[in-house]
Amino acid sequence: MGPTGDVVNVIQIHPTLRCNLRCRHCYSVSGPEQKGELSVEVLERFLADAADEGYNAIGLSGGEPLTWKPLPRLLASARALGFATSVTSNGLLLSASRLAQLAPHLGLLAISLDGVPESHNRMRNRAHAFEQMRAKLDLVRAAGVPFGFIFTLTLDNLPELDWVTGFACAEGARLLQIHPLEQVGRARDYELQPPDDLELSYGFLEVARLQRQYQGRLTLQYDVADRQLIAREPCRAFAGPAPAADVAGGSPLAALVSPLVVQEDGWVVPVQHGFGAGYAIAHLDLGPFREQAARWKRERYPRFLDLAGQVWADISEAPEHLPFTNWYAAITTASARRPVRPLGTPVRLTA
Repeated sequence: MGPTGDVVNVIQIHPTLRCNLRCRHCYSVSGPEQKGELSVEVLERFLADAADEGYNAIGLSGGEPLTWKPLPRLLASARALGFATSVTSNGLLLSASRLAQLAPHLGLLAISLDGVPESHNRMRNRAHAFEQMRAKLDLVRAAGVPFGFIFTLTLDNLPELDWVTGFACAEGARLLQIHPLEQVGRARDYELQPPDDLELSYGFLEVARLQRQYQGRLTLQYDVADRQLIAREPCRAFAGPAPAADVAGGSPLAALVSPLVVQEDGWVVPVQHGFGAGYAIAHLDLGPFREQAARWKRERYPRFLDLAGQVWADISEAPEHLPFTNWYAAITTASARRPVRPLGTPVRLTA
């Protein structure tokens, strides 16, 4: 269970950094020039092992996952293994034929939405990106694919959330996810500012207001950590003492860490894309995932808990009017600052 209360044991898969856009806030610096991608056969073997470790949902992003040709096949394979499935897309490459391939295997299509049309176009680095995305929504509805939107919250764009929520509801979205910007990747190059803890508190009040306004019509998800909730339930931030069975490696991996992230370079890391490689759980080229996961439980899990405990100690204290924080950014940043020897050197990268 993560700090935002998510109890789904999810794997986030980034099969490619190839993308049709160069968005200003892209954490992975994806773009049209990127070429490498993961093998669908390798990912299918990984998912079979991951299902045995207790994971039950996958989300594909990137890059733009619609540029990855094996996408329908992997979604079908995941569904056959019992996974819930989602895909995050900028929406511009959607077509009737693509949606027909995806629809039987796709539980939710999440489309990026960065504010009012002018703000969306600026963040996407493309004129008319909003208009082009909106034109695709008719195809999504015709295909019967459930969809939602993801809004990246910055230090400055909270006033646009009211418009974004109204747009999402009017278009028939099921979900609006509000995710704080992190100053990594291209966001750092453009000097975009993430919301501070005060802005996250204002954001919580606005999300609560909008939840009441759109109750029964649209679900809002706010990706922030509640300090008071974590203080009561430290396991939400992996900050509490681990049961003996966990330390001994007797628990499935999903009971120890979720989300799990498969990066485009083949590393499988905890929590979030860009997490320090020294805490990596596996690499897709270093053997069966179940064997690497068993080793990580024995040898690396205590180090991960130590990191999480230190991060929580660093961020737990705050003034009463600042109850929320971006725990995901805090622990990912800390993982890079506290180097640990990586698991090993992969023989090759997947083609």
